[in-house]
Amino acid sequence: MNKFDKIEKLKEIERKFKVNVTLMHFIEEIVPKNIMQAYVFKTSNLSTRIRLLDNKAFLTIKGGSNPLCRDEFEFEIPVDEGTEMMNLFCDKILIKKRYLLQQDDLYWEIDVFGGKLEGLILAEIELPEINTAFILPEWIGEEVTENPAYLNVNLIDRC
Repeated sequence: MNKFDKIEKLKEIERKFKVNVTLMHFIEEIVPKNIMQAYVFKTSNLSTRIRLLDNKAFLTIKGGSNPLCRDEFEFEIPVDEGTEMMNLFCDKILIKKRYLLQQDDLYWEIDVFGGKLEGLILAEIELPEINTAFILPEWIGEEVTENPAYLNVNLIDRC
């Protein structure tokens, strides 16, 4: 088996929201994942991303123009290769801490951005179907799913 045998194809369905920081007292109880990510290639409907997540690395290709529902192909790569590709091919790096919070059978991913994006906190919830019902916690603010300015692929331009 070679390193490309573990490619995972997903239909990514997610909704994204701003977070009301004053109501997220619970976050102190969660151990975050440290993320650095950069883009090797990006257009308005296609991107190739390298992500370093704690002690793992991933190469991800996302396609589609609808921020709510996109195709995603992701596979794990060796950390040293991910780091080398990021250093060779990427001029901007997005830094964030990710906190996972379970809500019934779903998970909220709360991203606390660092570097030039410090102060920005976004929460995403991945859904199995577009019409999956879920409860908005009190700490959720404005929905920004349809606002392309809040996609990581565009946020990186501010780094």
